[in-house]
Formats: sequence, structure tokens, C-alpha cells
Amino acid sequence: MRAAVCAAYGPPEVVRVEELPSPAPGPGEVVVRVGAAAVNFPDVLLVAGRYQVSVPTPFVPGSEFAGTVIGTGFATTGFGIGDRVVGTGMFGAFAEEVAVAAAVLSPVPDGIDDRVAAASGVAHRTAWHTLRSVARVERDDEVVVLGAGGGVGLAAVQLAAHLGARVTAVASSTEKLDAAVRHGAHRVVNHRTRPLRDALREAIPEGAAAVIDPVGGELAEPALRSLRRGGRFVTVGFASGTIPRIPLNLVLIKGVTVQGFQFGDIPAGEFERNERELRELLSGNAVRPHIGAVYALDDVAAALRQVADGRAVGKVVVDVAR
Repeated sequence: MRAAVCAAYGPPEVVRVEELPSPAPGPGEVVVRVGAAAVNFPDVLLVAGRYQVSVPTPFVPGSEFAGTVIGTGFATTGFGIGDRVVGTGMFGAFAEEVAVAAAVLSPVPDGIDDRVAAASGVAHRTAWHTLRSVARVERDDEVVVLGAGGGVGLAAVQLAAHLGARVTAVASSTEKLDAAVRHGAHRVVNHRTRPLRDALREAIPEGAAAVIDPVGGELAEPALRSLRRGGRFVTVGFASGTIPRIPLNLVLIKGVTVQGFQFGDIPAGEFERNERELRELLSGNAVRPHIGAVYALDDVAAALRQVADGRAVGKVVVDVAR
């Protein structure tokens, strides 16, 4: 099979497509013929050797994929050959075939192709669980979304608008903000053209109910200041590459809640509810991931570079089957 291989840590351009043996499923595993894989910022960090955990080289990067089961291991239950599935893992997705534990897979709803399934796995699930169970967004809430042109950010814009919230999208370019408007943003702020603190004070004079932050860096503090008393600030990631320092006096004075998102922190009952709701939204075409760029497997390095440089709008997808 063909696979993209990171032989040594470095920039995206170190990744090369090579011929590798097809994987064999172990106990409880399946082999998936990958139709499409999505690129996420942690993929870039893993290739660079700068993620919070490291994967020994050589390895096949890629953490999000969709495809068809073509093999099963001993004692594997839940999926059989021919089932269409979507899954996530630390690495291995940028390949024609991947062996994974059946437990990390979910069925692909009818009517959803591999590109859409791969593009909605991490970003939309992260955004929906964040909005429903951490930020607890309700109709008419004022919600600020940072990094609103990226995968998680644009999904959060779309899904918060679906919940009936009034969304202020913050991003770094007209292209990204235009995409946010198309997906339901009520207001937009280009943080490159004016101070974010001033822009948010003008846009939401009464303060926001929630801030969704997949970016971190210098945008976090002014976004935190935009919260009304008792508001909720949810940190999802640090796509800027910089972990912000938050003045705790703001938390004290405003009485706000600052919380991080992790899938494992969602109570079991809420997790099942959220997953069911999102499947219904996707299968019913109520929401759709924004796929901003599609690359062939041979062009994985270019796909990683687009994400690394912050040029991605929505999700970047590798069409492995093409």
C-alpha cells in the first residue's frame, strides 16, 4: 500500500509517500481502506516533534479518516467487512489502509461520503460537545468564536448558530470571515485590522455569554474581557502555537468560568446525547463541514503546509482514494 511517512521530525516537507506493507489487524482491530483523511493542526505538531506527546519516527501521520472495513482481527465485534466507518487516532490516517481498534470507530450515516465524514469527525464533534456540555450555549446567547475560519472554529460558528446563538466570529482574513458569515455568523471581526478588545466591546456592549477559543495566544485575554459577568470561557486548543497567560484578577472580578475541553470529561449520558444529536444533524443535512481544500495522497506535505501556515479555511482533506 502507499502511505505518507514522516522519517524524521521537521517541517511538513519531510513527509514523503512510500510503499509499505499492508497492515494486519490484531485482536479487537479492523483494517480500513481509507477513502479520505482530514488534516488537523496536531498532525503538523507531531511531524515537527513539537506535540505534547511524541511518536517515534518513522511513522505515518494523520489522525482522522473515513473509509470501508476490509479486514477484522480475532475477537473483533461491532464492525464487519464492507461497513463504512469514520475514526480517529494519534497517527496512521494518511495511508491507503490503516489498522485500528474497532472501539475508536463509528458508523458513517447513510448519505454522507468519505470526505464529509472525515472532515466532521474531530472538528464538529469537538465543537458540538463544547457548545452543548461545557459552554452550555442556549438560544439568543452571545457567543464569541476565535479562529472562526479554522476547522473547529468554523464548526463552532455553524453549530452555535444552529442552536440559535448570536455569533461573533473572529478571524485573520476576509476569506475566513466570509466563510463564517455563510455558516451563520451574525458579526465578524478581523483581529489583524483593529484591536480585538475594542472591536468586541463595540460589537457586544453587554458582554458575551461564552467564548470558544481554539487559538490561544494574544487573542485569549481580550476575548476573556468581552465576557459578561458569569460568562464561560472554553479553551479548546492552541493553534497559534502560544499558550496564553490569563490575568486571574479578570476571573475574580467578572465571576467568569474558565474551562478546558476534553472528550473524556463529558458525562456519559451527555456524551451519548451529543453524539446522537450530531449524527442526526449531519445525516439530515442540517449542518455540513466546510471543506476548503482537497489534496491527493501524493500532496500530503502541501496539505500539512496549508494548515501549518494558518491558511486553511474550514477543513483540509486528503482524498486518499483519488
